[in-house]
Amino acid sequence: MMQLLNVERLFDGESWHQHIEVQIEEGVIRSLKPTDPDFCDGILVPGFIDLQVNGGGGVLFNASPTLDTLRRMVRAHARYGTVALLPTLITDDLRVMERAADTLSEAIASAEPGVLGLHFEGPHLSAPKKGVHPQQHIRPLSERELAIYARQDIGIKLVTVAPECVPPEQIRQLIAQQVTVFLGHSNADAETVLAAIDAGARGFTHLYNAMSPLTSREPGMVGVALVDQSTWCGIILDGHHMHPLAARLALQSKPQGKLLLVTDAMSPVGTDDQHFDLFGEQVTRQNLQLTNSRGQLAGSALDMASAVRYAINQLDVSEDEALRMASRYPAQCLGLSAGLLRKSDAASMVLLDQNWQVQQCWINGMCLPAVDKELLIC
Repeated sequence: MMQLLNVERLFDGESWHQHIEVQIEEGVIRSLKPTDPDFCDGILVPGFIDLQVNGGGGVLFNASPTLDTLRRMVRAHARYGTVALLPTLITDDLRVMERAADTLSEAIASAEPGVLGLHFEGPHLSAPKKGVHPQQHIRPLSERELAIYARQDIGIKLVTVAPECVPPEQIRQLIAQQVTVFLGHSNADAETVLAAIDAGARGFTHLYNAMSPLTSREPGMVGVALVDQSTWCGIILDGHHMHPLAARLALQSKPQGKLLLVTDAMSPVGTDDQHFDLFGEQVTRQNLQLTNSRGQLAGSALDMASAVRYAINQLDVSEDEALRMASRYPAQCLGLSAGLLRKSDAASMVLLDQNWQVQQCWINGMCLPAVDKELLIC
C-alpha cells in the first residue's frame, strides 16, 4: 500500500530539505519531492539506532530472553523514535546467554522488526568496576562463551569486555568471529587499553562510567577513549551518567562521528513503573535515574528522543549532529548503511514536532504510535 507524507522539514542524514512529499511503498522510500507548504507539518528524520537496550515496556532481557520480550522492548522504544536496537544481556549465567542467543537466532531468521543482533555486556569484566553486574557471574572468556560469540545466526554481535581480563590474543579471536569488541567495566591502565585497540577493539561502552579515570600520571581508560581518534564511544545523556561539562569535553575531544547516543535502558522505559527487580535487588526510578539500594546507578530510564533533546538543549549540539549521533553514527559503527532518508532507503524514520517530541515512528514502512498518541497519519 502506498503512503504519502507531507513534512515541513526533512533531514536525510546529511542535509535539510523544506516542504517535502515522501512516498513510501513496500517499506521503502520511493520518492522525495517538493510539495505545497500549506499541507506540511512536522520534522522527518532517520530513525534512531540504540546499541545498548537492556529492557523496556516493563520487561528485562536478562529476566526473560524470549521473542515476546524482544517485541515488547521494540514496541516500547519505537514510541520514542528507536527503529533498530541491540538487545543487551548483562553479565549472567551461561545458560541465560545461550537462551538469549537462541532467541536472537529465531528473531533474525524471521526478520523480527527492529532487532539487529545482540550486545553481550559482560561477563568478562573487571570486578572492581562491575557496577551492578552480579559478581558471581563475572568470569574469564572460555571456549563455552566463545562458542556463543562464534555463532553466525544471531545477527550483529557486540561484546563489551575489560581488556585486563580479555587479552589481545582473545580480542583478535573474537574479531575473527565477526564480533565487534567494545571496552568497558574496566580498571585497566592506558597501556592495556591501547593494546586492546591495537588488537582490534572498536569502541567504549558508556564513556566515563565503570572505567578507570583520567589522572595526570595515569590516563586510564577514560583518557585513551577521549584521545583515540579511531574508536567510538557510547554516551548516556540522561543528566545522571555524566556531568554536562564531561559531556562537552567528550564532544570537543572526539572526532565528529565517533560519539554515539545510547540509552542503557531498563524495563521501566515506556511504562509508569517506579520499581523493578534486578538479580533479586530492587531498583528504584526517579524520573530518568535508576538506582539500587546502595545508590548505584542501574542503567537508565532514558529513551533516544530524550537523549537527542538533551544534546540539543543542554549541550548546544547542532540539530543535525544530535540526530546523526542517534542514527547515522551508530549505523556506521556497526557497518550498516542505515541512518539515511533518501530514495530507495528503508522507510525507518521518525516524525518529530518543533520541540523534538516524537509524533510517529516507522520501522521499514510499518507505522507505530508515539507516546500517548493514536495513529494519526498511517
